[in-house]
Parts: sequence; C-alpha cells; structure tokens
Amino acid sequence: GVRFQAADMTNANDLQQLVTQTLAVEGRIDILVNNAGIQYVAPITEFPEAKWRQIIEIMLTAPFLLTKAVLPDMYAHKWGRIINIASVHALRASAFKSAYVTAKHGLLGLTRVTALEGAEHGVTCNAICPSYVRTPLVERQIADQARIHGIPESEVVEKIMVSEGAIHRLLEPEEVAQLVTYLCTDAASGITGSAQVIDCGWTAH
Repeated sequence: GVRFQAADMTNANDLQQLVTQTLAVEGRIDILVNNAGIQYVAPITEFPEAKWRQIIEIMLTAPFLLTKAVLPDMYAHKWGRIINIASVHALRASAFKSAYVTAKHGLLGLTRVTALEGAEHGVTCNAICPSYVRTPLVERQIADQARIHGIPESEVVEKIMVSEGAIHRLLEPEEVAQLVTYLCTDAASGITGSAQVIDCGWTAH
C-alpha cells in the first residue's frame, strides 16, 4: 500500500520525524527520492533574501538532512538507492534563477559525495537532470517568465523553456519516473555519482 506523511521541508525536526516514523512503520528504508522544489524568478539585484534562504533550505538542506537520516539504516542493510531530482540547471545556468541554479548545482555535489561515501555500503546515489517537465511548478513560472523577459505568456514555452533543446518539447513526468525506477533496480547497481540527463539535447550544445 501507499502511506502519506506530511512534513515541512524547512523544519529539521519534521524531516527527522519523517524518517523515524517511516522506520517504525516499515522497518527499513531502501529508497529515498529527493524531489521537493520551488521556484522564484527575479534578477539578483531584486531577489529577496528570505526567498533565497527558503529555496536553499527546501532544495539543498532538506535533501542533505534526509540523506543523513536514512544512510545509517541503508548502511546496516548493505543496500540503498538515493535519487536526487536535480535539473538541467545543475549543469547549466539561466538568468533570473540564482537560488534555484545554486541549489541544483549544490545538489549535484551532494549526490557525488554521497555516492563516494555510500559505495562500500551497497548504497548508490544519482541525480536526474531533466529540462522543463510539464508540472505545476513549471506552469506557475510562465507568468513570471513572461514578465521578466517582456514577452506574452503564450510565447514562454516556445521561446524560453524549450528553445535550448534539440527536441523542442516539454518532458512528461512519466519520463522522469521511469528513469527513477530503473536507477532503483539491481540492474543499476553500477551506476552511482552520475548526473542522468534527460534534457531533449539542451546540454549537447
């Protein structure tokens, strides 16, 4: 079955309780997928410090704390899979997204360190780096992107979101989910510390 548990990603106690209660109910944790994310679009000169801190806490500090909390159990069982949903912005920068790009670059660094430390314990850690995916997070950006770039909202997807790729389309969530599933299998036991790019050819440039 599926069990849901709410947690504030900016609250360290909530994150620890999330892991503690999951262990109490399930007995062990085999897989951690760090996928929480928010976005804020503004020039650095206008970027609110509070928003910067919130994005870093949710998208970098929370994955660190959750990883730290689950590793002892994974080490004890000599098996674990940690998947960090990064972004093409872990490898490339875009203007007006200073906090997001910084967090995603940091998440890739955390992925690599976790992979090195976890290897002898049977734990792999990989980052998935998609381009724009058709999700509410992306859809909510459209108005902000239009305002910042001075274009109509109807042109944002074509001119901003998919223009860098060789394949000009948004990804579907299922495409990312299928790669997550594969990385969690025994067949992927030799893949660790990697940045798995699904970017429609963006980083081929």
